[in-house]
Amino acid sequence: MNGTVFHTQQFLAYHHEGRFQFHHMLFYEGKKLVAVLAGGFRENGRIYDSPLGASYGSFVTGDISADVALAIVRSFESYIRGLNVQEVYLTSAPVIYQPILTQNLDFALLYHGFSYQRHYISHAIEMRDGVFPFERFQPTARKHIRRVLREHPELTIEEVNTDDMVRGLKEFYPILLENKSKFNAKPTHTLEELLKLNELLPDLMKLFLVRINNEAVAGSLLFLANSRVAIIFYHMLRYSFDEYKPIYLLMDRVTRWSQENNYSFVDIGVSQDTSDANPMTPALSLIRFKEKFDSRGVLRSTMWKSYGA
Repeated sequence: MNGTVFHTQQFLAYHHEGRFQFHHMLFYEGKKLVAVLAGGFRENGRIYDSPLGASYGSFVTGDISADVALAIVRSFESYIRGLNVQEVYLTSAPVIYQPILTQNLDFALLYHGFSYQRHYISHAIEMRDGVFPFERFQPTARKHIRRVLREHPELTIEEVNTDDMVRGLKEFYPILLENKSKFNAKPTHTLEELLKLNELLPDLMKLFLVRINNEAVAGSLLFLANSRVAIIFYHMLRYSFDEYKPIYLLMDRVTRWSQENNYSFVDIGVSQDTSDANPMTPALSLIRFKEKFDSRGVLRSTMWKSYGA
């Protein structure tokens, strides 16, 4: 019910062997599998972390009752204590990833002494039947999109097909590197890792490239997290082409594609000020930009518990 591609062994297999100390768990009620937990150890087994090497983790379940949720957490704690784990961190996917709204598992964790260690503010655009997302963008965003499409016939947007993904990633990655270097940062993935992910999960990614006179100048790389949510994982441009407003054009194309392919939400990622000492500090200018596209804030929360020294 609340699983994503980030919980799967196919996804986690892109990490090179030995990078993480994975330790995944299966929970059974009799012979029936009722929960899966993908995660592993840090600091020589002192910390158990889920996810490890992915965006979202914590327990994946069906539409379970409160009784089953409480039993899963009791079983987990008994096992963890037996391994002398001192701290546990669990970061689940936001509620928009669930087709059924239930927080039985959250309650079970809180009842057993977990607390919220942090919340990040993420933003998502909801797809609505019969209404193109473009129609709900703020007027300035719609104006930019219409103007650029009218005044610049040399501009095109390519939807990279699965068969061309390797070529597309190799074109996109230099843009990604250039964009990140402007902020003294590096991408989460190397090009080799993205190519490996494409090999392991050929339907994981969707790529859109903005071209001017056939030169790629911007792109959006989506991870198709589950049947409900497409994540804009990388949304990058060459700043020398900013006058063309390529990110606005990409937001229009990505949301149209997501609606046409029956996704319920487009997750456009967290908006934190990474330069601030407080990791929860919001990047308000980025949030204001995201709100131009009718996005709403959703919480990406991490639960934590200490089991003592």
